[in-house]
Amino acid sequence: MPFAPVETTAASVTHRLAEPLELPDLPAAPARRPFPLVASIVPVIGAVVMWQVTGSVFMLWFAALGPFMAVASLVDGARGARRERRIAERELADACERVRQAVETRHAEERELRRATTPDAARAAAHDGWLWRRQGPLVIGVGRAESLVRVTGGEGEAAEQLRRDAAGLPEAPVTVEWENGVCVRGDDVAARAVVRALVVQLILRHPPSAVRLLDEPLGESWAEAAPHRAADVAPDAAKVAVILAGDPVPAGADAVIALARPGEPIPHECAALVEMASGLNGALVADGGDIPLALEAVSQEQAQRLAGGMASRERQSATTLPQGPIPLAHVLSRGADEHDADRAPAGLRAVVGLAAHLPDETPDLVALDLVADGPHAVVVGTTGAGKSEFLTTWIASIAAHHAPEQVVFLLGDFKGGTAFDHLQSLPHVTGVLTDLDGGGARRAVEGLRAEIRRRERAIAGAGARDIGDPRVRLARLVIVIDEFAALLQENPDLHQVFTDVAARGRALGMHLVLGTQRASGILRDALLANSPLRVALRVAEDRESSQLVGTDLAARIPGDAAHRGIGYVRRAGDVAASAARFALTRPDDLVRIEKMRPGAAPAAGPLLAPLPREWRPADPVTDGASIVLGLADDPAEQRQIEATLRPGTDRGVFVIGGAGSGKSSLARWVAGVAGEHGRRVISVPRDNEGAWDALVAAEQDPPELFVVDDADALLARFPAEYAQVAGERLETIVRDAGATGTTIVLTAARLSGAVSKIAEVMPRRAVLSLATVHDHLAAGADRALFDAARPPGRAVLDGYDTQLALPPDEPAPRPEDDPVDRWHPSAAVTGLVLRAAARRMPALRAAWEPEASLVLVDELAPGVDLEALAAEKKLVICGDGDAWQRQYALLQRVRSSGDMVVGSDCASELRTIVGERELPPYARPRAARAWLIAAGEAPERIVLP
Repeated sequence: MPFAPVETTAASVTHRLAEPLELPDLPAAPARRPFPLVASIVPVIGAVVMWQVTGSVFMLWFAALGPFMAVASLVDGARGARRERRIAERELADACERVRQAVETRHAEERELRRATTPDAARAAAHDGWLWRRQGPLVIGVGRAESLVRVTGGEGEAAEQLRRDAAGLPEAPVTVEWENGVCVRGDDVAARAVVRALVVQLILRHPPSAVRLLDEPLGESWAEAAPHRAADVAPDAAKVAVILAGDPVPAGADAVIALARPGEPIPHECAALVEMASGLNGALVADGGDIPLALEAVSQEQAQRLAGGMASRERQSATTLPQGPIPLAHVLSRGADEHDADRAPAGLRAVVGLAAHLPDETPDLVALDLVADGPHAVVVGTTGAGKSEFLTTWIASIAAHHAPEQVVFLLGDFKGGTAFDHLQSLPHVTGVLTDLDGGGARRAVEGLRAEIRRRERAIAGAGARDIGDPRVRLARLVIVIDEFAALLQENPDLHQVFTDVAARGRALGMHLVLGTQRASGILRDALLANSPLRVALRVAEDRESSQLVGTDLAARIPGDAAHRGIGYVRRAGDVAASAARFALTRPDDLVRIEKMRPGAAPAAGPLLAPLPREWRPADPVTDGASIVLGLADDPAEQRQIEATLRPGTDRGVFVIGGAGSGKSSLARWVAGVAGEHGRRVISVPRDNEGAWDALVAAEQDPPELFVVDDADALLARFPAEYAQVAGERLETIVRDAGATGTTIVLTAARLSGAVSKIAEVMPRRAVLSLATVHDHLAAGADRALFDAARPPGRAVLDGYDTQLALPPDEPAPRPEDDPVDRWHPSAAVTGLVLRAAARRMPALRAAWEPEASLVLVDELAPGVDLEALAAEKKLVICGDGDAWQRQYALLQRVRSSGDMVVGSDCASELRTIVGERELPPYARPRAARAWLIAAGEAPERIVLP
């Protein structure tokens, strides 16, 4: 397999090593304390004062305390300074020691880094994964090299010595650029061994495509076995000549490695000279001074063995895998007989590709068995490595060899939602989760938990311990997830569910196949420990490949199209990972697999079918009384049930949702079904007058079902004083619903004002689509159930996703025409309070005469005989508020003996003239509306001509 090397960068480690270590500065000398003059004088002054006050000469002895205290203070200061100096020196020494230890630690880390990035021949040969992957400068020996470690700060000789120690890295690989030429000068036998080691190192670290050896090195035949001597290596490979000093350099040589005897001049093509001393000691001759070295030597036998191993590796890597994509049909046809003969009855063996092979042999089939090799598998591969194609092939191969009664699949594609689309036609596939399905992952969590419980019950009911017992009639469930990391990023709680499945899956017959670009940092240890079947396609890092399949070869797979679908497989019992080229599944392969199961019914699995986007029940009423509200999704019990509402028994439901969410459709549905089945229903209309009357009617004579659509918009359309009363009346109806036997259906677009208070006392709540997650949470729904793209009618009801019933198409709204029944005066005398009464008199006369005569208030004299004027026909006295105020006596006579009519635009006059304090029924302004106050009755809304 001609895998290209993958370079491992150490930039992050190098950057960390180069960060300077800082020494603390020398502690400053303690400042000299001044003589305590004041402290010396104060006792003297005090003694003199006490002597004069007391008259006792003994008081003067206190004056001697001054000098004593001064001396004691100086002594104490000196002791404190010495103590501080000792502490500072100790802290400085500790800090220097910490820096010294840090230098040693960094030196050790840097030394190992250099040995790994530029290994000598011994290390390159010891690490199989380093073969041809450590290109770069040539290690000519071990000595002191310039270090990346730097120490700053500090003063004095100790600090300077520490800086010098840090700047040099002892026992480090010392390198030179081999392209500029290298010459080793010394005794023939030892020098030849050193040159041989340099050549072996060169061809161990550089592939044949990068380096070609010209002729036999120093006339020795061991290199003939190395692939670097082949004449058909890459034409752009660097040509290296290994010669004796004084011999001519072969034509076309790009670099020279030479051997010179003591005192012999070196070739001018060699920029670096290694001067050998006794044994394997020597020095690199440099302008700034020679660098002592410990040199490496390789014998001819060792070189011969290493060259032969490289040749074997080259032959193997060039010919082990089949070329080009392999059709799935090819491996299925080859594996049919073998599968039928060898498969375990309860296994899930499936052929997925062809294994590495010798040039003259037929490649073996690669077969995977989730039961025998699993129970779970991890598949890693970077973008473009062929991970999705491999998963598709594995699924298709299992489906080709096992009936839906034996195995079913739940698939998850979280890198775009289309990788498994073509597999949905297989009868084994129960469902496909995608990153485009916002609620699908949550439903899958509940469904998997329910599936675990279902399988536990089934196995226990059969008296068995696991699914392998023949008494258990359960199909194995294979859960395949592509881009598992993306799934966890969106749904972190799923990791616990998958860990639970991984722990109990073997007994329950539930198998995980998790595809991801990288396993480290994504899959927890508990999940990996239960996933012994590993498949690694091309990965980005050596460590990722080694941790998963025990070799870093998966990191060496090239990223071109020719190497797509190549990977390494390792089972729990494998000594080492084996290379394979996986088969490619084409659409016609899936068609053939489908035809293998004619008439097979779609398999049932843990994933319920999604709720329909539109739904109407076959029977809108259940048990003769309950109205079907919608179809509720209950993945935890793997069922979908009808949500119902029983008018007259249930208190009701509050529905909140944005425009177009389906709340009005639900209100129409419930009202329509209840009305068709003989229930007494009051449905609040959209116009304010009808809404007011409906609220009054429901309060006075509670119905079985009371429906209010867009309650927040309804209250907002009322003037402030009417909105307050309407809200209070609606709240009263809702609070009394239990006592009155009324079922309330109330909808709103938002929770605000009176609607918020009313919603709190509603026993059930349906949350439809809302604009933001904040609105969704404020409505009382679970954050996990938020979906801005909910279809109309999709609600959260009683904690379940529910598709509400869709009513028949709504008829076109009718324009608000005025009622045909216009009011006519019936009392002998009627007082009419209107604005601009004189201007409206002609229209009123045309409507009411000759049954009634109309006069203006100002046309009547004080004390006029109203009975005489109303003797022949009804009398209607018209005027505005001011006119009636001027005829106050007349007003009192009309109020006491007749009817009063006040126009809706004269609401204030209803209080000041008629004396009505209660809020009258709502009346549309400027629409010929008025209030009739007849014989002390409450105001009644009427329509004037």
